[in-house]
Amino acid sequence: MCKTKKSTDVIEPNNSTTTSRISRSSPRKSSEAYRSSQKSSGDPSPTTSANYTSYKDSWQSSTSSRNSLFTLRESLPENAHIYDFSLICSATNNFLAYKFSASSSSSSWRCQIRGNDVVVFQRKFRRSIDTEKLRQRLSLICKSHHSSLIKLRGASVSGNYIYLVYDYVHGANLANCLRNPKNPNFTVLSNWMSRVLIATDLAHGLDYIHHSTGLSSSFVHNHIKSSSIIVTEPSLNAKICHFGTSELCGEIAEEEEEEEQQEVISKSSRLKRSDSRVLKFEGTRGYMSPEFQSTGVSTQKSDVFAFGVVILEILSGQEALKYKIDDESGGYERISVIETARKAVEGGGGVLRRWVDKRLKDSYPMEVAEKMARVGLDCVEEDPKMRPDMGQVAGRISKLYLESNNWAGKMSSPTDFSVSLGPR
Repeated sequence: MCKTKKSTDVIEPNNSTTTSRISRSSPRKSSEAYRSSQKSSGDPSPTTSANYTSYKDSWQSSTSSRNSLFTLRESLPENAHIYDFSLICSATNNFLAYKFSASSSSSSWRCQIRGNDVVVFQRKFRRSIDTEKLRQRLSLICKSHHSSLIKLRGASVSGNYIYLVYDYVHGANLANCLRNPKNPNFTVLSNWMSRVLIATDLAHGLDYIHHSTGLSSSFVHNHIKSSSIIVTEPSLNAKICHFGTSELCGEIAEEEEEEEQQEVISKSSRLKRSDSRVLKFEGTRGYMSPEFQSTGVSTQKSDVFAFGVVILEILSGQEALKYKIDDESGGYERISVIETARKAVEGGGGVLRRWVDKRLKDSYPMEVAEKMARVGLDCVEEDPKMRPDMGQVAGRISKLYLESNNWAGKMSSPTDFSVSLGPR
């Protein structure tokens, strides 16, 4: 890094610098300094030694100050922007540009903002949030970093809507990778190690959200599902979308509402949906925990439930929830991946092998697959108190990844390969 003359003098003090400064003085002062140095060519005087010590201490103080400034800079929010709404309008061509995605709760546009390839998500506020509090939350979230999370760059507010600006990540969502809409018999995740790697990435990413973001112990994601997870190309790593959305959109209750939430959750077995006084939120069928369906209150345990459903999807390749026509009755039959997984684990080896995705072609360690299925089932326990903490889940899945890696080494199966997520 280039330094100015002044900074160079402070950081790198040496005799040449001192000499050059003296030489630029008047000739008389220079000669006097030279004669003075000749007279004291013996042991340095106390005054000279004290000056040197003072100079050395000042240099160490400068170095300490630079380290302190570096630490301060590292602790400040990084790229925490509240964008001007006109900038969002300009980037999305007044929202007339082709939509990157759309759902009942949000719309998104891929665009360029300040030279960065980003995706802008439009969401409606669930609660009103003070501007200063929104800025603080945004700063905390933008400062958080994890390899399994898509980075939030900033946000903009207009009326009842918030526009969240995320980095664009090249890849496809996990749902499409598992269930190719154009070719159901094909999947890019045809290798066992690729699926275990995705499960490991997701576990550590969600564990970071719950325990390491520094926001609060009650911070939840609230949008965990296979369509909200990006599988990157060509590494086939997993990244979680919508990190911070629930916090910035007002989906998480304030501290004064926590007692009311706990009261509602404790009485959820006796309540109907219309009995809850707490503001309710939309969820995705198949990923909503029983207590969330009853109360509309999102918690870390409801995140764990949704994560367990995703794990069972990764193993089986099945949808979280689907309906098919019953040939005998002519009605619709409800099929849940949770129910099919329980039957498979209870049935033993043969039933479990038929449940695991056939496109893996039986090339996987059976014991590890059963352990992974049990982890998923532990996460979807009906009683939230029986579900494990994400820290425990991440540890268990990491061990299963190591066991799978050892199995792959013995089988001499390729673990490093590149694929294309493009349509076939």
